Amino acid sequence: MLELLTDPQAWISLATLAVLEVVLGIDNIIFLSIVSARLPEPQQPAARRIGLGIALGARILLLLSLTWMIGLTAPLFEIYGFAVSWRDIVLILGGIFLIVKGTIETHHMLEGQGGESVAGTASFAAVIVQIVMLDVVFSLDSVITAIGIAEHIPIMIAAIVIAMAVMLLAAEPPAHFVNTHPTVKMLALSFLLLVGAALVADGMHFHIPRGYLYFAIAFSMGVEALNLLAAAARRRRLAR
Repeated sequence: MLELLTDPQAWISLATLAVLEVVLGIDNIIFLSIVSARLPEPQQPAARRIGLGIALGARILLLLSLTWMIGLTAPLFEIYGFAVSWRDIVLILGGIFLIVKGTIETHHMLEGQGGESVAGTASFAAVIVQIVMLDVVFSLDSVITAIGIAEHIPIMIAAIVIAMAVMLLAAEPPAHFVNTHPTVKMLALSFLLLVGAALVADGMHFHIPRGYLYFAIAFSMGVEALNLLAAAARRRRLAR
């Protein structure tokens, strides 16, 4: 554990994963706002805190269970001399899930599709249940992404806790930023495809060094930051 505190690569993976978790959690933030809005206003903050607190525990349990299965490296069967273990199955299925998820979400963004809230009321308990259930569903991609990006469980858990804290304490600014700059979410979805391909490759026993993923993500984020700065400069010039 102490070695992680002094390892620069561990801090890089934590920062990278925390940012990705927040961006990929924007859909969760939007859903949280829609569901909690069905309660009386005084009850909404409590519903968000309790629901996300329970969901955080469920997300960590899911992470631990998947990483435990990845630790099962004993061969289950062979296909033409290729030994397949639980680790390979989880990595391949997880990678395929991320690729499918990223492709579907990218298609929705390109087609301009989006969800709409449905007017209605709900009880406090019903809202909590909905928040927890939907967060577990939404957490699949973030948990699998954590496994693909980081190599140490404490880093994965820390990144998930940071992302959940941001969603709980400052849900509006990240959601507004991503909604105002949809290319940021498109970039995050492309990272899903990248991590998914890396997981499938790992499951097929072709390991891709994590440093390559960090560099690709950091380079892309740097380019996007420059694009956003250039766009802001253009708007300032036009406003004069």
